[in-house]
Order: sequence, then C-alpha cells, then structure tokens
Amino acid sequence: MDISQDLRELSRVAFSYPAIDNHAHPFLREECKYAHPFEGLISEATGEKATRDATHTMACYRATAQLARLYGLGPGADWEAVKQHRKEIPYEKLCRMCMEPTRIQCILIDDGLGLPDRVYPYRWHDQFTGSPTKRIVRIEALAEDILKHSIEAQVSGEDGLSPGKLLHRFLTGLEAALIAAATDAEVAGFKSIACYRTGLDVSILTSLVEDTAVVHEVEQLLTRMSLIFLSNHPLRLAYKNLNDYVVNLTMRIAGQCGKPVQFHTGLGDNDITVTKSSPSHLQPLIKAYPNTKIVLLHSSYPFTKEAGYLTAVYDNVYLDFGEIFPFLSPDGQRQVVREVLELAPTNKIMWSTDGHFWPESYYLGTLQARQALYEVLESSVKRWELTPLQAVGIVKRALFDNANTLYNLGLEPQWTG
Repeated sequence: MDISQDLRELSRVAFSYPAIDNHAHPFLREECKYAHPFEGLISEATGEKATRDATHTMACYRATAQLARLYGLGPGADWEAVKQHRKEIPYEKLCRMCMEPTRIQCILIDDGLGLPDRVYPYRWHDQFTGSPTKRIVRIEALAEDILKHSIEAQVSGEDGLSPGKLLHRFLTGLEAALIAAATDAEVAGFKSIACYRTGLDVSILTSLVEDTAVVHEVEQLLTRMSLIFLSNHPLRLAYKNLNDYVVNLTMRIAGQCGKPVQFHTGLGDNDITVTKSSPSHLQPLIKAYPNTKIVLLHSSYPFTKEAGYLTAVYDNVYLDFGEIFPFLSPDGQRQVVREVLELAPTNKIMWSTDGHFWPESYYLGTLQARQALYEVLESSVKRWELTPLQAVGIVKRALFDNANTLYNLGLEPQWTG
C-alpha cells in the first residue's frame, strides 16, 4: 500500500497546524536587545567561558544553519556572521520574521523573570498571535513581592519588625494574591521554580503556624530577609519550609479554582541541583493534591522517562516537551520525543518553546519541535505502528488541543486546512 499521500498529510499538519505555546517568556525591549549574550539562545550555560563552549555544540551548529537561511545568508555563514547580521535587521522586522513562520496562535507567558525594565509586558506579544496572550504567574516571584510589601508596610507602621506580625501579614497577603490570580481571566495558570530554589522534594505543609519550631524558624528567616531587603540587597526566597509552604498553598488554591500549576523540572542552568530536579521527587505532592493539574515542564530532561511514568499513572499530571528545542542535538530531540511517547498518554502531552528574550528562540523552538514530532511519527507510520490518522491526531493534540483543554482557553484553531 502506498502511504506517500498519507505522509504528505501528516507533514502538512505537523508543519502548519496552529500551536499553543504553553510556556514562554517575554521578548527583550528593543532598547535592551543586547542586554544578554545571544549564546543564551542555544545553551543554559552561564559565564563567558561556558557560553563560548556552547558555540561548539551540535545545537549551535544546527541553529546557525537555520538562522542563516532565515536571514538569507549563504550556507557558509558561521555563528558570528549570524550574530552580526541580526544587528542590521530593524527590531520589529526581526520579530515578525521570526514569529510569522511559527504559526503560534496563543502564548502563555511567565512574566516573572524579574526584569520588567528589560522585557515587554505580556500583552505586547498579541501582535504576533491570532489569540490573546495569557499570563502564567510565577509563584516564587509573587511571594517575594508580597514579602517586600509586607516589610515596607511593617517598618512604616507602629509594629517595626515584629517577626510574628510580619509572618501573619505575609501569609495573609500571599493567600489573597494567589486567590486574586487564580480568579483572574488573564491568568492561565501558575508556575513554580522550586527546582531552582530548594529542589523538587517539596514537603507536604498545610500550615506554617501549627508547629512552634517551624514558626520560630520562619520568623527568624523573615527577620533576616527584612534586614537584607532594607539594606537594598536583592530579596530571594530560598528557604525550604517557606518555599514548600508557598507551593502547597498554591496547589490548594489552584486546585479549587481549576488553574494548572507548572513546575520547572530537569534542564536548567547551573543554579539547579541536578539530583533534585527529577520530577520523581514530586510524587508525594502529586498524590496530596489529586484535584490540582500539574504540568512537568521542559520534558524533565534528562528525566523524561520518569516524567512519562508520572503522566501515565496519575490523572492530574501532564507533560510538556519544551526547552529541548534548540538546546539538544537533532538526535537528542528525537530521542526525547520518543521517550515522551513511550508511556505518556497522547492526550496529556503538550508543546512549548520556552522562548525568551530573543524572537529567534520562538522561531527555533517551533521549527525544530515540528520537525522532531513529524520525523518520529513518520517513522512509526512507516513501520505500521501507527495509522496516519492516529499520527495526525497526536500532532493536533500535542500542538494545540491538549493545552487548549487543560488551560480552559476556549480557542478554535485558526487553520484553513
């Protein structure tokens, strides 16, 4: 039987079906477009030596070739030529050049990177999509803001730095802010970066005020953090009991309001303790909040198999296969997609770019994901492990339908196919 026509249809859908980018970050403002090394496009490495090494990876070689074609450069263009040429393109034109081919219909943006003066607000990105951008609220950033306001209110009042009253003010303000976000139509969900702060081995904490020893410890922490903040130093929430409580409170409120909670898992910069970045550490939390939908971000790489297992056996767990584009080699990307499909139900997987700062991150994140998904499914169809119709269904669910349902977006795919 000739399946060439069926594969052409699979290719057409894989490379042109509208997509919902379920996890991304804002573009840099035009006046700040050189504020970060462009090598961050192809690596999570930090520091001059590490980013220089990143230009010798398979990921960089492929990105160089793809961007050279996008910019209309010759096949011999190297990384430095690509960097130089993009500087000559007007910023608005560059953004549209990168976004138009992606066919991204809707972006869910985590705008909690802490760089409001360097990046555009989330709704600015609507000009590149057919449907309005939605927010993903980063809970650790929200908690830090609430703590700053609590400290400022405390020192300007009559209570000074009373630890007990500061703790009460913080917890009350945090709960109110989380409820406000959970009931905001502009907010599609929440995100935790506990993986970066204290690890994914989150303890189940329903209260911070029942255990006297915990209360005393947290009050001391808040006092120290207050002094740090009042000394004009950055405030960073990275204390396990406090961070774990923030996650637990979010899980409870999000579950009550029907908003998913995303977790950074796996792949990240060297601020992560790799051994604590596996989603397997989240199993107690998953079981403790069965009514709260959890999204494991970034393919949980290199722990994709563990993520697939959790997605398969727990009703409330979903798996995002993002960020590996463009950070992994082409073979690596295909292998991760295969591992996602090994066990995870295809109605519970979804795609994202993890696009950030540079419009090229959205372009490469989309182009490479579509290609990897097509190549893996094409291979399965050719081996008669999937019917062409099943493969097309997987593509549509992974790129659009699953995220549309999970985040309750109510969108119709803008597609003429």
